[in-house]
Amino acid sequence: MPTPDQVRQALAEVMDPDFDIGIVDMGLVYDVTVTGSHVKVVMTLTSPMCPHAGAHKQDALDRVLAMDGVKSAEVEITFTPPWDPKTMASDNFKVIAGLW
Repeated sequence: MPTPDQVRQALAEVMDPDFDIGIVDMGLVYDVTVTGSHVKVVMTLTSPMCPHAGAHKQDALDRVLAMDGVKSAEVEITFTPPWDPKTMASDNFKVIAGLW
């Protein structure tokens, strides 16, 4: 079974088409829980009206389910707390987004 860090590494490959950067670098992945062969990912979107909502959720689910040892997975979308790239995103994203 994968570790939460390994799951985050897999999720790092889920790219946001607007910024061409991964959802982990954007700070959209809030939590990863591994219980036996089940993985739960709690993530958010850049906004409730994000046009890529369905794609991000499905891409994340597909990446997790493709991992060795994972038999089931779920991806929960939350908006609590609201995404704030100034405090949640990586320095790399902040440079790309012009926040620095």
